[in-house]
Amino acid sequence: MTAAPLASGPQGPGALRPLLDTVLDALREGAEARGGPLPAGGPEAVAAMMRDALGEPLPVEGEPDALQRLVRALAAGTADPADPLCAAHLHTPPLAVAAAADLAASVLNPSLDSWDQAPAASALEALVTRALAQEVGAADALVTTGGTESNHLAVLLAREAHAGVRLVCGANAHHSLLRAAWLLGLPDPVVIPTPAGTLDPAALDDALTHLQGPLLVAATAGTTDAGLIDPLPEIADLCETHGTRLHIDAAYGGGLLFSDRHRDRLDGLARAHTVTLDLHKLGWQPVAAGLLAVRDAPDLAALNHRADYLNADDDTEAGLPDLLGRSLRTTRRPDILKTAVTLKTLGRTGLGGLVDQVCALAQEFAATVEAHPGFELYDRPTISTVLFRPAQASDDAVAAVRRRLLHDGRAVIGRAVLDGRLWLKATLLNPHARPGDLAALLKLVEPVEPVDTAEAVDTAEPAEPARPAELAEGHTPA
Repeated sequence: MTAAPLASGPQGPGALRPLLDTVLDALREGAEARGGPLPAGGPEAVAAMMRDALGEPLPVEGEPDALQRLVRALAAGTADPADPLCAAHLHTPPLAVAAAADLAASVLNPSLDSWDQAPAASALEALVTRALAQEVGAADALVTTGGTESNHLAVLLAREAHAGVRLVCGANAHHSLLRAAWLLGLPDPVVIPTPAGTLDPAALDDALTHLQGPLLVAATAGTTDAGLIDPLPEIADLCETHGTRLHIDAAYGGGLLFSDRHRDRLDGLARAHTVTLDLHKLGWQPVAAGLLAVRDAPDLAALNHRADYLNADDDTEAGLPDLLGRSLRTTRRPDILKTAVTLKTLGRTGLGGLVDQVCALAQEFAATVEAHPGFELYDRPTISTVLFRPAQASDDAVAAVRRRLLHDGRAVIGRAVLDGRLWLKATLLNPHARPGDLAALLKLVEPVEPVDTAEAVDTAEPAEPARPAELAEGHTPA
């Protein structure tokens, strides 16, 4: 029996080349079959399509067409962030150059838990993380899987530096911070109401004045609901006055650092002890591409760990880099490669231009909504998130039209509750989207009636979903 070819080694490129053609063709065919931002028919139709494409997950004999069939089905059933009408979440279309670099990382397959598994990757990670840390005035940065892991690490480092630390954050803070406090066995967090969407310095000052013991204040630069930025300089002032530690979750807003036009919105970032960054948002990286920047390098000593087969004392003393203290994970892929390639290929000017484009698009879309008599605008966007809703519609009607568009495969719009009302959310992260695309998005939402239309939505004829077998077999639905 002939062994299956490997992706790496001298024969690797030759084995990969025809497979890449297969994958690229399947991606194109799947996108054509989908014909929009997401598949029509809802969860049941998509699950049926995937069951049909997969068949027996572990057959006795292998199937040579499995790669083409499954990639095509996945592409047909995906929510495509490159489609201008897919604008619900902090979910970006990745840059082609970053995806190509990610392929190289998968082929070479270094693991950053010991130097002898990743000599070049560990050196590259050290160079790039320090450069990105300098962007926020930090001493060092760790690579993470995204905002959640970065926030968990930030709370862990605070706990190790200050035993019994208690988290203080706004109601606008990301849920991962509250979960981190629970996982780490910390006292119940103090959550300050944020009726205006951002952390109010006066309310924070009052809380810090009356609370006892070591405290960790978490501020946000780019909320997940409206993309709002807390008043970072004022919060940093209060933390210094009260002697509390400061973490800033800039998973969304951190990308503004690349823009000369917008980076001043992050004034105060350098005064935080830890900062969450996430380049699979305003950095257009394939998932995952998170970072935690740390102002005081000695704080990272809390992560030191010894495993003789990975970082024996005598190896470390002999000069082999110790990588276990760079993460809570052991096996860790070289996600830094795609980021390094992107930074070098586009430079600050290129990345900043992409940031400026999506921010400008959000402002233009907000102006369009504001001028339309059939819609309400929550507020002008701070970054690239626009909240809007049909005028006079009930919350039930707003929720129903969003679900109808999802079911029909016509648009992916998010939702957010602010001021006690449900808003539709367009998170604009596609630099190729144009104002005309967003005008089409408004047109799709227009049929909402000023009364509760749940019954009308239920009885309306949706766009006919593609039949699962057709998508799986390679036929474009009529």
